[in-house]
Amino acid sequence: MLIALHKNARTTPAVRAEIAASSETAPVLAQRYGITEQTVYKWKKREVFGDRSHTAHHLQTVLTPAQETVVVHLRRTLLLPLDDLLAVTREFICPHVSRSGLDRCLRRHGAGNLNALKPQEPQPVHKAFKTYEPGYVHMDVKYLPQMQDESSRRYLFVAIDRATRWVFVQFKANKTAASAQAFLKALHKACPIRINKLLTDNGKEFTDRLFASKEREPSGNHEFDQLCRELGIEHRLTKPRTPRTNGMVERFNGRIADVLKTHRFNSREDMEQTLQRYVALYNHQLPQSALGSKTPMQAMKQWYLERPDLFHKRPYDRPGCNTNSPFPVIWFRRPIPNGRVSPPAGKPGYDQF
Repeated sequence: MLIALHKNARTTPAVRAEIAASSETAPVLAQRYGITEQTVYKWKKREVFGDRSHTAHHLQTVLTPAQETVVVHLRRTLLLPLDDLLAVTREFICPHVSRSGLDRCLRRHGAGNLNALKPQEPQPVHKAFKTYEPGYVHMDVKYLPQMQDESSRRYLFVAIDRATRWVFVQFKANKTAASAQAFLKALHKACPIRINKLLTDNGKEFTDRLFASKEREPSGNHEFDQLCRELGIEHRLTKPRTPRTNGMVERFNGRIADVLKTHRFNSREDMEQTLQRYVALYNHQLPQSALGSKTPMQAMKQWYLERPDLFHKRPYDRPGCNTNSPFPVIWFRRPIPNGRVSPPAGKPGYDQF
């Protein structure tokens, strides 16, 4: 049986009952149980041998019950902070009340937490992306850390399809318009989907739109805009200073940032291979809740079966399976039991990923 005793108790309810029923003297009982004679006399007078409550019988407050009712009503109706309520109470109700006494009064009546008394506002509902067919692509540029074997930092160009979440990346030495054009050409060649819309931010590598003091519309003569027209792609821009509009690619950039934080890279090549490997895993191995627990490549293949007119070539399930693969071949060392490396056909000492 569980017994709740005071932390300083020297006796149990059974010992206390024995003391009350004993006819021996107090000094004898005190010596037997290792307690004082006053404790013996206390339990001899008791009929119930459990610990009594240690809560004060009379609360140390200068407010009467009627005054406490008024103070609590002011708190609930006016939603006054503690210091403001203290000033009002001292001015009109009781000039001798203390701040701690007023706080204890509010806590006793369940009005101590001011935020809990305020009306709860409904949380804003985040709208999901509108359902689109494959071909609406988000594009952005991610800054990369500078490696020890580099003289300057580089940039990661990222593109992601809104419907399938399929991702394509490339590393560039700069983020000029020429680099953006080269990336778009590589994306158009690698992506099995016919790209019809492209959403970017207002970076100078994508547009000539300026908004120093007043927003201006793009002229459409930027090199990137011209390439989009040649490829039959509608180029759209986000609103200035609203990166959430391009939130889908921003979230993937957050994944890339997590990889950069949790890995230590020895060289530029090491970082490139790690990020390319992660993109390949993301496209082919990581299920997405937004896709019904399917991987981006599984979603793309399902779209291909239902709407082949949206594609200009068949999507393949794994990289390196064909010459038109959307990913470069990634190699990794294959160790064997004797500690050496068995060179497979194609590249000595490496296997394909």
